[in-house]
Amino acid sequence: MNIKILLFGRLTELLGQSVLQLEDVADTDSVTRRLSAQYPGLAQIKYQIAVNQEIIHGNKLLTDGMTVALMPPFSGG
Repeated sequence: MNIKILLFGRLTELLGQSVLQLEDVADTDSVTRRLSAQYPGLAQIKYQIAVNQEIIHGNKLLTDGMTVALMPPFSGG
């Protein structure tokens, strides 16, 4: 199973890229655990998760080809 991860704002700076591909992740909790293990600084940033352009709250099961976006709070006017 292949999942596309989109990163925005400070997350792009922290991870050094705006798009990742992850394999063998069953749900959004697995995505955040794996990324936090690879990038410990990620735990210091608050962010929301969207799956296929829909903000989620809690864990969501993933299937092949889904897109997960990690988005820090946006500010501006």
